Amino acid sequence: MSPSLALMIACGALFAIAATGGEGSLAPMRGVVSPAQAHNDYILKCQGCHRPDGSGDAASNPPLTGQVARFLAAPGGRDYLVRVPGVATTDLDDKRLADLLNWTLYRFDRAHVPANFKPYDAAEIGRLRKSPLRADASKTRADLVARLPGEKR
Repeated sequence: MSPSLALMIACGALFAIAATGGEGSLAPMRGVVSPAQAHNDYILKCQGCHRPDGSGDAASNPPLTGQVARFLAAPGGRDYLVRVPGVATTDLDDKRLADLLNWTLYRFDRAHVPANFKPYDAAEIGRLRKSPLRADASKTRADLVARLPGEKR
């Protein structure tokens, strides 16, 4: 194999890893038009609070890893994910925000993304972010967590 071909293959593999957010999987992310752009948007808009690995913190920034897609199973959970203040008020346009939310679900909690998941789209994002949660975001989250399948009541 020529050195230039080996370099091209290596660059392609690195791009594939970067495009999936470093998870190393080329499994499809339905509703994600640009995984690389969504990953970059996560770095710029989300990871300051939720951390690069999605682990969050115990005080005010809940973990995304192994948790975020679980909200899709709770009544009102899908809307909640768009209406939390940091999401609803970001300066991303509706299309990029839909891409970022879909990417986040797959990147940090693929195991809980339902098989029949309907990806967010710009129209849904635009509608939901018009009524962001403010002071009641923490209470809304706690109520939703209590209603998640498998949670003790």
